[in-house]
Amino acid sequence: MPDDDLPGDGDGVARRMWQLFEPVHAVSYFAPACAAAFEGAGLRGFWRGYFAGRSAPLGPVGAAPVVGCFFGFAPAMVARALPDIWTRITPAEALTARLDGAREALVPLLAQTRPGELVELAGVLRAAAERAPVAGRVLAAANAALPWPQDPIGVLWQATTILREHRGDGHVAALVTAGLDGAETAVWRASLGGVGSGGAGGVSREDLQRARGWSDAAWVDAAGRLRARGWLDDTGRPTEASRSALHAVEETTDRAAASVWEPLGPDEIERCVALLAPVARRAAALLRWPNPIGVPDPRESGSG
Repeated sequence: MPDDDLPGDGDGVARRMWQLFEPVHAVSYFAPACAAAFEGAGLRGFWRGYFAGRSAPLGPVGAAPVVGCFFGFAPAMVARALPDIWTRITPAEALTARLDGAREALVPLLAQTRPGELVELAGVLRAAAERAPVAGRVLAAANAALPWPQDPIGVLWQATTILREHRGDGHVAALVTAGLDGAETAVWRASLGGVGSGGAGGVSREDLQRARGWSDAAWVDAAGRLRARGWLDDTGRPTEASRSALHAVEETTDRAAASVWEPLGPDEIERCVALLAPVARRAAALLRWPNPIGVPDPRESGSG
């Protein structure tokens, strides 16, 4: 489904900014420098680094809290990583590895950004992140409580991380309100094949099922529940009710994220976009497309 078909916050600022800050944060998952940082810290394998880096702000938690706040992953997949990763690395070491890797990945992407503009961009995004309300938003709150790096690249990355977890927490709330569980969300997004905050973004069932760890049986059961509620037809294709539900979920997600950007006027928004869009496009070259995150490719979406 084209992105401009999705409703959003007022003038669409929250969605527009998400399309730009998400790729900058997402280098953490896809850039070789980030994988190397976790491997150097003692974690081999993509998923160990992913679960360690993303859950480290919560402390040495087990699987249950991560199943709850990450939402879309099969519990068995999470349990393969947690709490075992904390026998290999501490949360503090994981936080260091993820920031070091992100810095190394972002340095070449920011080489064309003037130092003064980098400081300006980092400052604007930090101010937005510090405005983000965190009540009821576990991952946003945990990341917002971390000390800020002293360098502008570190500040830029941490700000995008807080902003994406803030939006993601709101998106999970929207999905729960819509009556969905993690498996149903994965099946639903794969059927839609469209763009959404945390959705499939064009990822096939095979790729999304593998990325989120759902068994064939769990997938089939979830599809049956979606058919029963009228969201899938007998061929597994989304119904009109399903597409309407997508609009509602995305509109709720945008609305929940909008307060972060409301203090900025149109000129400030356009300045932020002008500074951030080139970085997002360069970051996109490090990401895998399509991917389970669901964000549109900024090189193609016209977001900047």
